[in-house]
Amino acid sequence: MAAADLGAVWERSKVTNQDLNLLKKLGITKKPKAVCFPSEESYPAPPMGYRPLIKDLLRIGTQFVGYREYASKAEEKLAEANERANTLAQQLEQSEKARKRAELDAVGARAEADKAKADAAGVEDLRKKIHDAETSLSEHITAQSAREEAILKRIRTQNRRFVARTAQEYELEDPDNDPLLDAVSFLEFHGTEAREGIDEAKAGLLRLFPYFFPKKEAPATFLNLAKCFNTPEDLGLKMRHENQKVAVESTCSLSRQSTNY
Repeated sequence: MAAADLGAVWERSKVTNQDLNLLKKLGITKKPKAVCFPSEESYPAPPMGYRPLIKDLLRIGTQFVGYREYASKAEEKLAEANERANTLAQQLEQSEKARKRAELDAVGARAEADKAKADAAGVEDLRKKIHDAETSLSEHITAQSAREEAILKRIRTQNRRFVARTAQEYELEDPDNDPLLDAVSFLEFHGTEAREGIDEAKAGLLRLFPYFFPKKEAPATFLNLAKCFNTPEDLGLKMRHENQKVAVESTCSLSRQSTNY
């Protein structure tokens, strides 16, 4: 190529040893003397086997070489990032599963807690009911004891009244060692005695009734029958008077005499 064809825009070479070291570092110039500095010519006139090398093109070329390394490293980083992303995705999936399991466990634990609260409330309610029942039972026992004591007092009073009227006392051969039951046993003895005495008295009074009250009908109850004989009037004297009257009337009838009383 002629010198006039190269144009007049060329300037002196600015390539330095730093540039050559960079080319060697990048592996572009592996052989010795692969690159030589130009001489003092104003236009490129490389020796046989050499070609002109423009520094700007060299810079661009080195940038592409750097880009390749950067791209290679970027691919490695991208692969690492993808692997890391896959690992994170797996971890996220595992974490999601663990979260769901935790939620299920939390729901189950909440349900158990609610059940435990309900059971605790039921136990507390049952405890309160038991306490109320015990209190009520204690009050009932106290009232029952007071009632039995009052009944025992009344029965003993009746027994003393029976003894005072009949002058008959009894002893239990086989006591129950229970004050109330023993008092009832004594009352049964006195009741039996009273029934037998009433039966005997009624039979006797019914025999005597026609003699004392010949014009009356005997009462149906023993109490009314007994009241007939328990009057302010002296029935014995009345009966003697009636007998004398009958005797006198009989005598007068025999003597055919009239007697005025």
